[in-house]
Amino acid sequence: MRRLVTRIVNRVLLSEQFAPVMGTEAEIHSQARRKLASGKKNPTSPATCHLMDCCLNLVTNVYFKVVGLGNPGMEATRHSVGMAVLGALAARLGVADRWRGDKHVSGEVIVSEVQHTHVVLLRPKLLMNINGVSVAKAAGKYGIKSEDILLVHDDLDKPLGKIAVKHGGSARGHNGVRSCVDCLQTDVMPRLRVGIGRPAGKTSVERHVLGRFTSEEQKILTSVLVQSVDLLLSQLSHQDSQSPTSPVGGRRAAQKRKERDCSAPPAQDSAAADG
Repeated sequence: MRRLVTRIVNRVLLSEQFAPVMGTEAEIHSQARRKLASGKKNPTSPATCHLMDCCLNLVTNVYFKVVGLGNPGMEATRHSVGMAVLGALAARLGVADRWRGDKHVSGEVIVSEVQHTHVVLLRPKLLMNINGVSVAKAAGKYGIKSEDILLVHDDLDKPLGKIAVKHGGSARGHNGVRSCVDCLQTDVMPRLRVGIGRPAGKTSVERHVLGRFTSEEQKILTSVLVQSVDLLLSQLSHQDSQSPTSPVGGRRAAQKRKERDCSAPPAQDSAAADG
């Protein structure tokens, strides 16, 4: 019943109309195309043609979106570790002071660039269970395909200190990912899964994921954030040189997906029992 209610809320919020704002690159592209069309009757100078070519080359660069899933106002909790990774990525790119609230996408956004790849960083301002509404709205606004949206989220089934890249497939019980799958109507989105481990003793899962990292865990987390950002930058830097190999039909693609696990050095001693 709770899942049904969440799906209905996703649909209702996603149906709210918003006006997509044309970005500078798209505007240049439109102007260049109009000039090229008029150029059939009014030939332009070689210098102008060169300028138009530069403009058209600019807008053919890849757009990629990285989303840190989590709960707004609870960025320091285990469940919102995806937002912590995104904050570390913004800091590494030198754009941490450029977060701007965008009511059209129900989130905070930074638009930056990694080599020739335009990167949209998104922190949803909606609860985890309906993060997908923000993700889908941002995808529509910036014209980003689902396979070019990388979700960063916590993973109970991996110990703290382990991260894994997953190429599409099911949500594996993660409500934020499930919301994204529901709102985008596909499960092809790649994910960076950041291990937080399962609760010890009689601590409930809910209390565990909504709790803050302990001082000992913070030491491991510092290394995890560095390694996660390294991996994200590696992924982003290859977007310009690789042709998209988006899976056709998320479920079938999931059968062929590859998964890579990585361990942060400080966590190697404590991660032995949890594969």
